Amino acid sequence: MTAQTSSVPSADAHDVIRVRGARENNLRGVSLDIPKRRLTVFTGVSGSGKSSLVFGTIAAESQRMINETYSAFLQGFMPSLARPDVDELSGLTTAIIVDQERMGANVRSTVGTVTDANAYLRTLFSKLAEPNVGGPGAYSFNVPSVTASGAMTVQKGAKTIAEKATYSRVGGMCPRCEGMGQVSDVDLTELYDEEKSLDEGPFTIPNYSPDGWYVKIFVRSGFFPADTPIKSFTKRQLHDFLYKEPTKISIDGMNMTYEGLIPKIQKSMLSKDRDSMQPHVRAFVDRAVKFIECPECEGTRLAEHARTSLIDGVSIADVTAWQITQLARWVEDLRGRHQGPTVAPLLANLAALLDAFVRIGLGYLSLDRPSGSLSGGESQRTRMIRHLGSALTDITYVFDEPTIGLHPHDIATMNELLLALRDKGNTVLVVEHKPETIAIADHVVDLGPRAGSHGGQLQYEGDVAGLRAADTLTGRHLGSRAALKEQVRERTGSLQIRGASQHNLQEVDVDVPLGVLTVVTGVAGSGKSSLIHGSLPKGADVTVVDQSAIRGSRRSNPATYTGLLEPVRKAFAKTNGVKPALFSNNSEGACPVCKGNGVIYTELGFLETVSTPCEECEGRRFQASVLEYTLGGKHIAEVLEMSVEDALAHFSGQTDPAAKVPAAAKILRHLDEVGLGYLTIGQPLTTLSGGERQRLKLAMHMGTAGGTVVLDEPTTGLHLADVGTLLELLDRLVDAGTSVIVIEHHQAVMAHADWIIDLGPGAGADGGRVVFEGTPAELVADGSTLTARHLREYVGG
Repeated sequence: MTAQTSSVPSADAHDVIRVRGARENNLRGVSLDIPKRRLTVFTGVSGSGKSSLVFGTIAAESQRMINETYSAFLQGFMPSLARPDVDELSGLTTAIIVDQERMGANVRSTVGTVTDANAYLRTLFSKLAEPNVGGPGAYSFNVPSVTASGAMTVQKGAKTIAEKATYSRVGGMCPRCEGMGQVSDVDLTELYDEEKSLDEGPFTIPNYSPDGWYVKIFVRSGFFPADTPIKSFTKRQLHDFLYKEPTKISIDGMNMTYEGLIPKIQKSMLSKDRDSMQPHVRAFVDRAVKFIECPECEGTRLAEHARTSLIDGVSIADVTAWQITQLARWVEDLRGRHQGPTVAPLLANLAALLDAFVRIGLGYLSLDRPSGSLSGGESQRTRMIRHLGSALTDITYVFDEPTIGLHPHDIATMNELLLALRDKGNTVLVVEHKPETIAIADHVVDLGPRAGSHGGQLQYEGDVAGLRAADTLTGRHLGSRAALKEQVRERTGSLQIRGASQHNLQEVDVDVPLGVLTVVTGVAGSGKSSLIHGSLPKGADVTVVDQSAIRGSRRSNPATYTGLLEPVRKAFAKTNGVKPALFSNNSEGACPVCKGNGVIYTELGFLETVSTPCEECEGRRFQASVLEYTLGGKHIAEVLEMSVEDALAHFSGQTDPAAKVPAAAKILRHLDEVGLGYLTIGQPLTTLSGGERQRLKLAMHMGTAGGTVVLDEPTTGLHLADVGTLLELLDRLVDAGTSVIVIEHHQAVMAHADWIIDLGPGAGADGGRVVFEGTPAELVADGSTLTARHLREYVGG
């Protein structure tokens, strides 16, 4: 009996995630055991293999196995995941990835709609508001009001009787702006040249080429003459040209739909979020279209009945515009007065959700804030909210640098939330660089020793104390601290900002110095981005280098984006006596089977499109004959498979003088200087992280003097050891004559600044003011702001 009671059930023995022989991307057969129901932090330099192990191996296999349990129909709407390159994976649990991807840029999507907050509020108003205007849909700006009438047939015994029927649905959508809050005013002179006829190609709209179908439908519609200048159209012809409703027409025996130019543009371009447009379309929209607040709903997106239905004198439009901290107080007040069974549970759930917003550091947001305007860090924390109150346990939560965008003051709160998820019985895996989060780990996995082909090996596995003592790059830098700059540069001028009031800024007046390194600090939501991105003087020579996605096709890569491929192709052509176009996978040298993609895309009807490596070129993207031409012993496909570091050595002539291409080496040197030496020059841009994208853009500005460069959290994704390299890079930019403005939370960057502008004192309505201007040493001596206290603690440490 004693032996039986002391034995551990077999089910309780599965307390680790076993990884054996992981080789995804640059991993070199990594094997380790990750404890379950613990907080494990993965460290290492950018490109060392952290994401390949956590996201590309563990989380990917968990999601792939779960997806296979769904029907083929459902799988058709899910991403197709290949099995990771690993010998053995066992002990996996359901993985939930909480990453930095921006929320879907849908013009109707707000903070309230992407969480349950708006749903709760709509139900609340449908129960308590006066006058009552209908169900929850009557308060939704995504639901239009509909009225319909007609006949329906009813079977009564042997008879079929036709009866009249009417149907109506009350929605909350403003009919004027269709729930968008804005209406567009189109400048007709930017759409076409009225001096020209349709036959002469008058359009100045992207994709409206004279021989394209868009234009052909206008020319062949028959509603107006195609050989007469547009300015000569009659009033009726001009109306049909600009505003005619969709009408069926026949062109060359084909049934087509004709629609006026204005509604056609509104549907194809203006219904999209500006940030999701291609650059040339966005430039056209900015030039031709002026967006103004809807005069009918005053930007609230709601119909009049929804705006005039009130609880205690406030409408649903009022409460969604409030800061969440204020909304939470209002809900608590309602809870004290409404105890009934129909409303009390609703208020309790809403209060818990709003409390989660405040706890996670997003109390400064409002529910009507467009979700596309949230930063990567804000998006990640918004996603976290739905998991904090989840009843699920034994889940594997995977986080990608959750401290990005957080002031040191807020990191402690984030740490508490990560520990709370763990304490519910979950496995929490965090990819992170910040020492404050590494310090709370139960288990640390350090990968390295460096990046790319020099990484992918397990350097350390164990507790934090062991990491501090370990002779690894992370261990050596974990306790390092940057010192305050002893000598600061003198400004050469200033950018004057006067009366800045965008978002939460409170009529801010500030002079941003030129010729120096200026760091703008403050807690998340204090107004830093509003001040720098939205308030710098118009016409100033300012270049913004941010982390937004780089527009391009799946053929785009660092070599094409930076222009590196141009001198390389010319060098190949000159050496081999052939045309440069042969060395482009988008031109004459492309594999004829896969058209230079390297993969074959197979359409499977309602299932997701499947991609398989091209058998003809074996994924190399070029014709076999092109690969016979070499430069320094390497053919073009081998060059594209090189890392920046290896390519720099190659085109500098270090490996073979015949391969020396100075123009290519110059671009590669800039990429190496910004810390991207590990990137493969031919890898798709879509695989780069936000920090890598920003550093790629920064490389494009290296070597140019003058002007002002704005960087938005350039330490994103940087290892402790690489922050020093970034500071040297910023110094070189300033010394070359470029003014650098950095929006940043990292204390090492603050300590290295020539001038600091600190915003606060809090977030949202509690921020938006300049609380300090001066040198880092003066900020530490001042000690009155949150930033000052954390910087003093940092340099003192």
